[in-house]
Amino acid sequence: MTQLQERYDVLQVIFNVLFIAIMIIASCWIIQPFILSLAWAAMVVIATWPLFIKLQNLLWDRRSLTVIIMMILLILLFIMPICLIINSLINNCGPVISWANTHRKLHVPDLSWLQSLPMIGDKIYHNYHALVNAGGAVLLEKAEPYLGQTATWFVTQAAHLGRLLLHCTLMLLFSMIFYSCGEKVAKGIQNFAVRLSAERGNTAILIGGQAIRAVALGIVVTALVQAVLGGMGLALSGIPGAAWLTVLIFIFCVAQIGPLLVLTPAIIWLYWSNDTTWATVLIIWSCVVITLDNILRPILIRMGADLPTLLILLGVIGGLLAFGLIGLFIGPTVLAVSYRLLTAWINEAPKPGEILASKIRSSEKK
Repeated sequence: MTQLQERYDVLQVIFNVLFIAIMIIASCWIIQPFILSLAWAAMVVIATWPLFIKLQNLLWDRRSLTVIIMMILLILLFIMPICLIINSLINNCGPVISWANTHRKLHVPDLSWLQSLPMIGDKIYHNYHALVNAGGAVLLEKAEPYLGQTATWFVTQAAHLGRLLLHCTLMLLFSMIFYSCGEKVAKGIQNFAVRLSAERGNTAILIGGQAIRAVALGIVVTALVQAVLGGMGLALSGIPGAAWLTVLIFIFCVAQIGPLLVLTPAIIWLYWSNDTTWATVLIIWSCVVITLDNILRPILIRMGADLPTLLILLGVIGGLLAFGLIGLFIGPTVLAVSYRLLTAWINEAPKPGEILASKIRSSEKK
């Protein structure tokens, strides 16, 4: 008997694939404005899910009350710092602009305390005054008209924070949804991953969750600790605007820039004001804050997953360039998940010795 083979309509297969591709592209196009917010919310929920479950157990398994408390914490962590920065820029740039436009002569301080420094104090003091007498004041006068323009530019750039604030709001909304039905969402993602790659898909989901928690612990928690300690040092030293400077330290630490971008000008300002005692104290305190980045962050990252520091740095910089300020969170997370999945896939490969042994056994059987 002649066995009949099933025949496929090539045009039907092509149109089916084309229809599926069109639907996927159209769906991505529609949700494109919300992709960053969805990804951000997913990362936040995955990183904080163990805390969410513990809090729910303490609140007698009341999911709605737990969601409300978590939303308040997220608002304090994400929304309030951005609002403080915008408010501080608006309130403080007005006096700076008016001061720069009204003052025509800038007074250079004497810095007589330089003479008290051993060995090199007198030389630095005389060189400083020689520079001032030779044209330092002229340089300051030439730079003075641009101060108002610079402050105005910073106020204009503050408008870009509105986009970040919008994504933060959407992130909070999606996080509330994920917290409310997190088990269903996780089950759906696991089923989809299993459909793609069976057991490997489920393993990939677990590895991705570990990487996300590692980034959240290693970057965000470290930046928060450094910002709090740096803000305490600024406040005790009498630096004006210590609250919003603390927020800036947090942002710079998340971006892997470090707290020195804020602490160094504060130290210079204290020395400029002849407050040498608190300036020296702030230098010592700044050294402690900077050292935490090299001690605390590796420990926290290895609690979730062993990730190279260079990978985190590239993720932060690349994410910042690709997505703006939101990329500070999304960039390192995406690279961390990809790195962990690639490492797991490479480690599944048999060793060269095992391959050779299997070939020898198969040849002996033949």
